[in-house]
Amino acid sequence: MTDALWYFARGSGVVSLVLLTVVVALGIGARSGKPAFNLPRFAVSLLHRNATLLAVVFLAGHVISLLFDPYAQLRLFDLIVPFVGNYRPVWQGLGTLGFDLLVAIVVTSLLRHRLGARAWRAVHWLAYLCWPVALLHGLGTGSDNGAWWLWTISLTCAGVVVAAVAWRLSPAFARFPARKERRVAPRLQPKTTPELEEISR
Repeated sequence: MTDALWYFARGSGVVSLVLLTVVVALGIGARSGKPAFNLPRFAVSLLHRNATLLAVVFLAGHVISLLFDPYAQLRLFDLIVPFVGNYRPVWQGLGTLGFDLLVAIVVTSLLRHRLGARAWRAVHWLAYLCWPVALLHGLGTGSDNGAWWLWTISLTCAGVVVAAVAWRLSPAFARFPARKERRVAPRLQPKTTPELEEISR
């Protein structure tokens, strides 16, 4: 049972990193005014939301399995307050920080209609901070931090995020207009001809 918890904790941590990478890429793609990844905008937004929920599920499994795993020897306090753990406190603290940030994003997303769009958007920007924190946590702690396959997955995730950010900053990225900008955009009036005016009379 102990070995199963340890293997599950390692596997769920890696899957969480991959899903967070997908979330960041899809989040950038959802802001594009053009179809991203050969998908319509509503599909990109739907995948972004579902990938986020799945990442939260795997991250929760990662945290809970480490809490009950005697090898990890984590306290409940270590899962809430970063940089206070006994084992590799800096690298473990980065994982705790990423978990706290993701919890804040999920909670504010559930309360989005009460908080308002501006406050929600300010907290939602923390999602971009979650990804590098999770990447450094995975490479700095655990028994697989020197394994080639973990570095391969991590470098691949880094390549995806760098490519998405480069696309976001490039002139080829057509930003989707904000709701306020869409409201003030002038509406096209139908052209009228003398014949149509005569009929309307």
